[in-house]
Order: sequence, then C-alpha cells, then structure tokens
Amino acid sequence: MEFSLIDYARGAAVATELVCTSPTVQTTTGEALPDTDALTVFLSRHGLRPDAVTDGQPPTGEDLSQVHLLRRELRAIMETVTAEEAVAGAAVLVGRAGRGPVLRRDDEGQWQWYLATAAGAPLADELAAFLAVGLLGVVRTLGHERFRNCAAPGCRGVFADTTRAGRRRYCMPDRCGNRLKVARHRSRQRAGNGAR
Repeated sequence: MEFSLIDYARGAAVATELVCTSPTVQTTTGEALPDTDALTVFLSRHGLRPDAVTDGQPPTGEDLSQVHLLRRELRAIMETVTAEEAVAGAAVLVGRAGRGPVLRRDDEGQWQWYLATAAGAPLADELAAFLAVGLLGVVRTLGHERFRNCAAPGCRGVFADTTRAGRRRYCMPDRCGNRLKVARHRSRQRAGNGAR
C-alpha cells in the first residue's frame, strides 16, 4: 500500500471512523465491525486497498482481531495529554509497516512524498501506518488540541478535528450532533405546548 504524506486529513478521518466503530462508542448498536465482511465494507467505503487483501483476498479473522486492537491504539493516541506522547505513539504505529518515504511525481506531474508499506505486512500494520501518518499530520499541521472528546452527553467517542475552522464538536456529527438537535427540538416543542 502506498499513500501520500500530504493527505493527512484523509488518514485522520479514517482513524476517527475506525475508533467510532468500537462498542465503547457504539453503545446502542454494539460492535460496528463484527466480522470480516464488515471490515471489507469499511475498507471499500474509504477506498483503502491494502496489499494484504489484494487480488480478491478477503480479510481473515486474525486481520479483524488485529484491526480491533489497532482501534484501541488509535484511541489511546487521540487521548494523549501531550503532543509528544501522541507523536511517540503514532511513530510506533508507522514503524510497524512503513518504509522510508519516497519522492515521486503524482498524477498531475508534481513531486510528492509518499510512504509505502513493507511487502507482506499484515493488514492491520498497513492500516496502522496510513492512519498514524494521518494523526501525525494533525499534530504537525493543526496541533495536538485537535484531538478531542465528543461533546454529546453520554458519548465516549474521540476524534481528530481536521476542519478548517477547528470547531467540530462530535465524533460522528450525523449521529451525535443530530441526536442533540432532535432532543433540543423536542424540548422546545414540549415547552411551547406547556405554555398554552
């Protein structure tokens, strides 16, 4: 697997989504990656083609177990107290499969830095390198304070805020943000009906 080092936001977004598949976050629905089919869908949805699952090879049960463990490691990085701790944790993940960066031309002919994963690396190690580079990019470009806890009451999600304004508040805006909007709307309706 090879990926651009400048596209950190994509890696950080996928890292956030992977962390949010955990039953720790998905308290009402449970594990969002319960089997290898769900992992295949997750990879496909994010356009990820790790070398470990090329040529139509599906992820194995061991791959799934290792991705579940990776999810915990990513969460731990996002929950670090200091930027130095985040960088150290992410560097360990990159080292699991990442090889030295290479400089080559992109599709538009511009020189770009890329990182390739080692041949024969397990799926979780390839993902670890890609996602950790995304988190390192967040620290370098936006700052460690962009790792946040979800603001929704009762949610245990964490996320990397890569928005331009840096005002993201929810790990899953479509779920957590909408849930709060609906609750506020219902509260206003009840208050309005009680005033009559």
